[in-house]
Amino acid sequence: MKFSPAYQTPTVERIRVRYGETDMMGHAYYANYYYWFEQARGAYCRDRGFTYLQLEQQGYKLPVVESHANYRAEVLYDDLIEIRVWISEMKRASMRFDYEVYNVTRDLITTTGYTWHVMVGEAKKATSIPQQVKDWLLREPALTASIEH
Repeated sequence: MKFSPAYQTPTVERIRVRYGETDMMGHAYYANYYYWFEQARGAYCRDRGFTYLQLEQQGYKLPVVESHANYRAEVLYDDLIEIRVWISEMKRASMRFDYEVYNVTRDLITTTGYTWHVMVGEAKKATSIPQQVKDWLLREPALTASIEH
């Protein structure tokens, strides 16, 4: 199943870039984008009424098996950014999260990217995504109470 942000409401996670997240030139260090992507995925789950921890308590994990980031413009110390995240594709045992980094301070999309995840069970082997988990992942945020942590 392929999706688009027009199909699914993206989650938006706001982040103020900290000094320690920049390099010697004051630019956001490239690897930090993956931390921001991870933070946005957690917010995505909470917006849909569950936490990643609850998924693990059900015996499932979603390790990243592929990642990509396309850096188009700079993000600097103290910039306010929004990480927009949505599921763009779901297969039997895997899913792809897509991301846009929108720099509010500079009013432009600075980075796009994606991560592919495989559903694994207790045996740490790929398993079909259970219907309950699909329902959690694909429900609209407006249909559930967001979890604040």
